[in-house]
Amino acid sequence: MPDASARPASLDAAPACFLFLSIMCPPDSSSPRLVTRRRALQSGFTGLLAAAAAPTLLTTRLWGQTAPSNRIQVGIIGNGLIASSHVGALLGRDDCRIVALCDVWRTAGMKMQARVAEAYGVAGTPALYGTHEELLLRADIDAVFVCTPDHWHAPIAKAALLAGKDVYCEKPLTLTVREGRELVETARRCGRVLQTGTQQRSNAAFRKAATMVRNGWIGDITGIRAVLGEFPQPKVLDERPIPPDLDYDRWLGPTPWRPYHPERIVGNYGGGWRVYNEYGGRKNGDWGAHHFDIIQWALGMDDSGPVEYVPRGWQDTPWQTHRYANGITVERVDRIARGMIEFKGTKGTIWVGRNDVLETDPAPFAARAVRPEETHLYASDDHHTDFFQCIRTRQRPLCDVEVGHRTATACHLNNIAEWVKRPVKWDPVKEEIVGDPIAARYLDRPRRAPFGTL
Repeated sequence: MPDASARPASLDAAPACFLFLSIMCPPDSSSPRLVTRRRALQSGFTGLLAAAAAPTLLTTRLWGQTAPSNRIQVGIIGNGLIASSHVGALLGRDDCRIVALCDVWRTAGMKMQARVAEAYGVAGTPALYGTHEELLLRADIDAVFVCTPDHWHAPIAKAALLAGKDVYCEKPLTLTVREGRELVETARRCGRVLQTGTQQRSNAAFRKAATMVRNGWIGDITGIRAVLGEFPQPKVLDERPIPPDLDYDRWLGPTPWRPYHPERIVGNYGGGWRVYNEYGGRKNGDWGAHHFDIIQWALGMDDSGPVEYVPRGWQDTPWQTHRYANGITVERVDRIARGMIEFKGTKGTIWVGRNDVLETDPAPFAARAVRPEETHLYASDDHHTDFFQCIRTRQRPLCDVEVGHRTATACHLNNIAEWVKRPVKWDPVKEEIVGDPIAARYLDRPRRAPFGTL
């Protein structure tokens, strides 16, 4: 039968919350007192009900193209590598419009601004801001994409939620475990959509692999392995002059002060800021946020997680390992036979990876159709489309904030076990480290003034 995860819950579960949502996330008070697309999106389910009562004022599609008045207005915060990918996809859509950009490095922002302007024409040039606070003041923006380094994900995402915006936030969702729970509570309180950028769930191969595991096609799971790769070790960097067009203090944000060096802030996939624990989770936060997410999905653990994390080398443990309460273990290994994730069961094995890699033993499993009475997982073939559809329907997206938080928690706890050099036991219900107050200190971090408040 269809799984509950295939039927995303509405963000507005009961009429009692309607008034609260209109107070917390009010529509643009400067707009005419009509039921417009923007009022509907910003007012949540109540806005959709009002729109249904006035269909002539809310046009959806015109002869296969989105009416300009019905396009979702988007702001992009952070304009590095991953933002470039998002912008390329969004420029190819007619159901949204990039109207604002934000970057602490003005040169990067201007480069992206020119790219968007070329695609839209001069009249469509997006505004460029130096702080996310300025961008979020705009009442005409419906949704923001948070494409910054990891240490800014939670503060900006929370600010956007409180400003009444829906949020697409890059992975990992947070820098710490405590930030994740704060984002979940904020999103629920404001009735906003938050899609985590773990887009592998919107890929047919990964969805089929998770479906096969969930339906027991390969029997009881005896072990799971994932390949994350390695980053180089952090360097001690000397001090260089800060470029005049870079707000370096704001780039550092809540993290400790460090002398400027271009290698510290560069956003390349082979290292840069990603190798430093101040700004991210190294490979656990980088690729772990993708692969541990698929594993969580396959095991039906989107609202829970593992109960123990063991660092590599502990009492000759060959691999970083985490374990679920049912005994299933996940090992981070250097390589597997094929793909990026291996699910091994009593009746077979599944290998899945990027570029539509999906192989099984026995081989026929990969081509077998899912029967109507079996569990069907939430189906999305495009992560952006899923996000925009949920903005309009007010349902929770495929990688909802709770999903992103639980996956990020697994990433963070693997790192914590590595830092304290011993196993860490975790209570996924109370979201507490059990019996280790030293390890528990890493569930959150001090924040540098004036960026100290999440």
